[in-house]
Amino acid sequence: MSSTEIEKENLEAHVELCAERYKALDNKLTHMERRLDNVEEHVVAIRDAINKSTGGINKQTINMLAGITGILLTAILGILIHIATK
Repeated sequence: MSSTEIEKENLEAHVELCAERYKALDNKLTHMERRLDNVEEHVVAIRDAINKSTGGINKQTINMLAGITGILLTAILGILIHIATK
């Protein structure tokens, strides 16, 4: 019998399986959040290195690119959270 069939017949089984699913989903989101934090740290480090190497000539362009990257990362995380909460 598949897990969905068991869940249809037994509320306790459904609750247990949902708890496992949400725990796995939470673990995945936590892992994704850590990875995004790591990416953000790298982007900031790259931006700082570029600022130092260019002497601030393209500072506005670099800041815009860093901002766009941050917005994209935030959007991706928002989409993942939206999908996860459905």
